[in-house]
Amino acid sequence: MALPHHLAQDGTSDRIGAGSHVSRAGAIDQAVPDPLTEPLAGGGRASRLMVIDKLRGLVIVLMVLDHVRDFFQPAHHVSPTDVAKTTAFLFATRWVTHLCAPTFVLLAGVAVRLQRDRGRKGWPLARFLLARGLWLIALEVTLVTLAFTFAYDAAFLQVIWAIGASMMLRGGLVRLPPPVVLALGAAIVGGHDLLDSVKADALGAAAPLWTLMWKPGLIHLPFAGFDEAYVSYPALPWFGIMATGYGIGGVFRLPPTRRNRLLVAGGVTMLCFFAWLRGFNSYGNPTPWARQADATRTALSFLNVAKYPPSLDYTLATLGIALSLAPLVERIGGAAGRALHNFGRTPLFTYLAHLYVARGLAILLALAEGLSPTIFVGGFDPGNRLAASGWGLPLPLIYAAWLSVLLILWPLSTWYAGYKARHRHWWLSFI
Repeated sequence: MALPHHLAQDGTSDRIGAGSHVSRAGAIDQAVPDPLTEPLAGGGRASRLMVIDKLRGLVIVLMVLDHVRDFFQPAHHVSPTDVAKTTAFLFATRWVTHLCAPTFVLLAGVAVRLQRDRGRKGWPLARFLLARGLWLIALEVTLVTLAFTFAYDAAFLQVIWAIGASMMLRGGLVRLPPPVVLALGAAIVGGHDLLDSVKADALGAAAPLWTLMWKPGLIHLPFAGFDEAYVSYPALPWFGIMATGYGIGGVFRLPPTRRNRLLVAGGVTMLCFFAWLRGFNSYGNPTPWARQADATRTALSFLNVAKYPPSLDYTLATLGIALSLAPLVERIGGAAGRALHNFGRTPLFTYLAHLYVARGLAILLALAEGLSPTIFVGGFDPGNRLAASGWGLPLPLIYAAWLSVLLILWPLSTWYAGYKARHRHWWLSFI
């Protein structure tokens, strides 16, 4: 099976009380039954909930950059994380998007915790998580796979699968108290690198399960109508991040000043731990950093942490940055703040929409250049179709395409946020 271009290259794509916003965002907050925006026990709705939406909106913006780079990048381009060949600009373009998946998954855990704190516990919460998880997995192998390959010749299990599977795992543990879930999550995040040396091929009949849960790879078994699937996001390491989010979710219910102080302190602590651990070069990442030909490439080697599966170094660096920036992101106002809020209020809708908007623009550009749209169809780039076609844009124009996609998504997300504010359909909690 030929992998999609974004996986075949280097596996470098993700998926995915501001009082001044009362006129629009506040109305939406009041109308939508959402655990992140309804009043919580022990206190009313405050800025602590806006920070979650805006932080989620920011990582959506970065996720769009990642996929636009993937869809528009020349097929013959070097891997962004190939330290010996990449440029600092290309490496940074890829690295900043590392923030997306772990932040999404962490905030998903926070949202589950807030649901629990609102009173949804036991079987009602488990039933919701199981249903939500199955729904996300179904979307991954249908609409998401179609957007990446325009064919159903194989399934690609990426971040939506990981979130869905993690929710189902979490649904089976709803009776555990938050401290126990936090300890479990921290143990998985901090300890799963110990099993890097275990290969699926050595596990016999258990190999597919190991691949689905722990180590990326190809599985050959019937899956949702497919004969094989490529797992780039094994579920258990990401479940560790979600469980950690659930465990710290109570922080988001604190008064804003104290909450922000704890978020920044936690984020800075994670970054310091990352620098210390990475500096010793002994544990936390499957590939050690090494001195390169110059200081810039040595720095890139230091920062080049593994995402598949998410290493401890990767998780510390990305979540350390996300938590440290959360109070600053919350204060973003004006049109940018409203855009972030609406993206964050409609994450699944915006995720699905951006895939088809970005792919649609890529096809339109290919047609304008006289290329056939069939270069995008199938297991993605078998026979090196894309490279042979001369497809791709230089990095500055990829940024222009990114901004174009965001401008198209803004009114779509704003419309859907308004639709959710005006309706109470049961299915709205699933999109």
